[in-house]
Amino acid sequence: MTPADMETRIVRYGDLQPCKTAFIDAHTPGSNQKENFTIIGGGVSESPDQHVHISIPHGFNIGAAGQPPRVTNSLHDHHTAEAFFVLSGKWRFFWGRWGDAGEVTLEEGDIFNIPTGIFRGFENIGTDYGMIMAILGGDDAGGGVMWAPQVIENAAEHGLILGENGKLYDTKRQQKLPEGISPMPLMSEEELAKRAEPTTAEVLPNHVARYWDLVALADKKPAKVIGEHGLLRDKPGFEVDFITRGSATEAKHSHPFPSVLMPMRGHWKVCWDAGAVTLAPGDTMSVPENLPHSAVPSMTGEASLYHVVATGDPAGPSWKV
Repeated sequence: MTPADMETRIVRYGDLQPCKTAFIDAHTPGSNQKENFTIIGGGVSESPDQHVHISIPHGFNIGAAGQPPRVTNSLHDHHTAEAFFVLSGKWRFFWGRWGDAGEVTLEEGDIFNIPTGIFRGFENIGTDYGMIMAILGGDDAGGGVMWAPQVIENAAEHGLILGENGKLYDTKRQQKLPEGISPMPLMSEEELAKRAEPTTAEVLPNHVARYWDLVALADKKPAKVIGEHGLLRDKPGFEVDFITRGSATEAKHSHPFPSVLMPMRGHWKVCWDAGAVTLAPGDTMSVPENLPHSAVPSMTGEASLYHVVATGDPAGPSWKV
């Protein structure tokens, strides 16, 4: 693995290519300024305009959402895990059929492993453009997005139709559903009744971890954030660790599955036998399976990093709702 080879597996924050037409609410007022980024894997974008930076299967997908202040990502659900950590800004996450079952505010470095089986949305409530990084379970991320019925109805009023094939058609661009393709059906009342409406008190203890708590927990060794034995107990087909200067080591290690390094704070030097690179906050690096490597801070000051690795377990519903 030469340095040139490794560069093809690194997506720099400044090189991220946004898509503003990724989802059905792309024209809906209040949601029409959001940007979607597909970093590793195909993600769940509904638009052919979406750029995929790294298409190598990892067992999970890495993406991001960038939004100006007061822009909302509409209520939706996934078949597999969806976890976010806040790279920049201040965000309100909410959930439930109408988005009023519960909510939590997350700040930079906080992470939320959102339960499957519930509608969720999020809003940038900060004063500047904000970015959240996403981990989606499975190579195909569960096959797409399930939208709350009102989101599909509102989108149709603003020219966007979602086909049953999971693709978007923009009537403002004279696009029509192909022959033989029907609109995506709305969820029935029976289906909607099966969806959980957990309270904030039920969600927070099992699904939210705060940045400064993780910094404290990772003082001597990496903190297991999401995993079978993690702070947030789940088995979504991947595990997430949190590493700081105190728990980083120059000893090289490897994994039987591809892993991903995502710096939160500080600059990190990643070394392997054939070379080394330096990562900055917002960068995403895919490390090949079975490649011995190390990651340590390259400068003084605050340093933290999220580490994601596949486990080989099938992607599926959250353990706890």
